[in-house]
Amino acid sequence: MLNFQAVREKKMKMSDLAASLTCNDLRALTHEMIDKEMELLRDCVDADVVFQPVDPIANDTFAATDAEKGLAWTLGHVIVHGTASSEESAFLAAEMARGVANHGRSRSEVPWKSVTTIRQCRDRLEESRRMRLATLDVWPTEAHLHVVYEPYPGAAEMNAVTRFIGGLSHEDSHLGQIADIVRQARAGRD
Repeated sequence: MLNFQAVREKKMKMSDLAASLTCNDLRALTHEMIDKEMELLRDCVDADVVFQPVDPIANDTFAATDAEKGLAWTLGHVIVHGTASSEESAFLAAEMARGVANHGRSRSEVPWKSVTTIRQCRDRLEESRRMRLATLDVWPTEAHLHVVYEPYPGAAEMNAVTRFIGGLSHEDSHLGQIADIVRQARAGRD
């Protein structure tokens, strides 16, 4: 898996991390991410998916309601959020690779409250794997890596490869959260 720590610490640019990556590398990285999440969920049961963890720094500025802003995310919530973020990046990257200038967001997220079983989490991960890999199949042989955009003012420009791994970076940033929720849920079962 890619190590995004240097990028997070601003010691390296995402574009430098992505510089040598190929479309096949992006496929392998997608498999590694989903496989890692599946491993974290290996011994989970349905109760773990809806378990309400303790998270003293919970702060969801994009929550649907004010009551949900400080609510710690359930395992189901983190899974649907992480997969939606990587899928959005994958779909945007596919358009850019084809020469289409960025035109905004491309986000679709499963309602987190509807995910209540471990089977739904695993199915969501596998569905996300399938969709992300499919986006890479639409990349032309010679991707238009000169097509770039600035995702927000002051951010470094992204091309198709950096857009794709930007989603993986976001998903990667939630792996520790997943592990902590699983740990808390198991402790609550014991």
